[in-house]
Amino acid sequence: MNLHEYQAKELLKKYNVPVQEGIPVDRADAAEEAYKNLKVQFGNNFAVVKAQIHAGGRGKGKIRGTEQRGVAVGKSAEEIKTIASNILGGTLVTIQTGEAGKLVNKVLVAQDVYYPGPNPVKEFYLSILLDRTKGQNVIMYSTEGGMDIEEVAHNTPDKIFKEWVHAGSGLYPFQARKIAFNLGLKGEAFKNCVKFVTNLYNAYVGLDCAMLEINPLFKTSDEKIIAVDCKMGLDDNSLMRHPELEALRDISEEDPTEVEAGKYNLNFVKLDGNVGCMVNGAGLAMATMDMIKLSGGEPANFLDVGGTANATTVEAGFRIILKDPKVKAILINIFGGIVRCDRVAQGVIDAYKSIGNITVPIIVRLQGTNAEEAKKLIEESGLKVQSAILLSEAAALVGKAVA
Repeated sequence: MNLHEYQAKELLKKYNVPVQEGIPVDRADAAEEAYKNLKVQFGNNFAVVKAQIHAGGRGKGKIRGTEQRGVAVGKSAEEIKTIASNILGGTLVTIQTGEAGKLVNKVLVAQDVYYPGPNPVKEFYLSILLDRTKGQNVIMYSTEGGMDIEEVAHNTPDKIFKEWVHAGSGLYPFQARKIAFNLGLKGEAFKNCVKFVTNLYNAYVGLDCAMLEINPLFKTSDEKIIAVDCKMGLDDNSLMRHPELEALRDISEEDPTEVEAGKYNLNFVKLDGNVGCMVNGAGLAMATMDMIKLSGGEPANFLDVGGTANATTVEAGFRIILKDPKVKAILINIFGGIVRCDRVAQGVIDAYKSIGNITVPIIVRLQGTNAEEAKKLIEESGLKVQSAILLSEAAALVGKAVA
């Protein structure tokens, strides 16, 4: 589950991680008031307006049809109001959103941290995630933070450092000091960075994050280390331990079909192919997707109905798949271990009759418990559903459907 920047920053503050302060708003006049409040609190004429969407590249991205960037600086209440007005309700197109872009419903009016002082300011990069090849968490960091971090990673990978942390032992103090040293920090900034990294790692573990990215990690002119931006992804499987965090979910940022699938406890991921597939079990789903590609098609989705598939979940799966106009055929591949094949077959029949006017070919392969009864049900239903027993038979039917 992904969070907005303003939500992630509020969570970090609970772990004593210093952040760039800001006020989220959904109206231009509220942005004006937020600016005035920040000016009173921090005494600075400048403030920054940031579009709140679940995607990176906001600083370089533009509101469709305009020259308005997704992140912009203003130096008066009127200017902040104008910027917010230009961003709110617009579609922000970034390198991560693609041409479709994302609708901006909120902006964050944040304090200016680039104020002048006795020392130069500096942007860094830092992220924490799981390195699955090593089975350890890894802290990736660089002296070159900011909007061009992708170019840094591509052109100068030697500037990207990595520090692995064993999940059982946690982050050792020497590791936090090593990170601050490699970032070239000294004195008060060095001490502040050590505290920052330690507290940030505690937040990563305590919140069950799947990914935590700070870009830029920022050194102010008075040697403070703060998170100017934050991208946080939470592990969905851990939300049972954090029921209060589930309320932070913004379904308007998610694929509508994936949201609908979640209501029926279906594991669904939208893809760009032409063959919809419905399978029980993640391993079988992956094998089925491979089979679709080998037969000349492209999977349009990953859909795992699980071991408790019934008429309701099968019908829901059908409706979700059929919402994709690219789908030329649907392959249902069920192995009846826990689930009975005849129940799935009845679900297919009921769904077919309930939805009606299904024009794409439907191929059903059922193996395992009550497979013969299931095949008989489908053949006697009178519906235009093609049944297969062997995987090779199903593959041939798929190939013919998309040819």
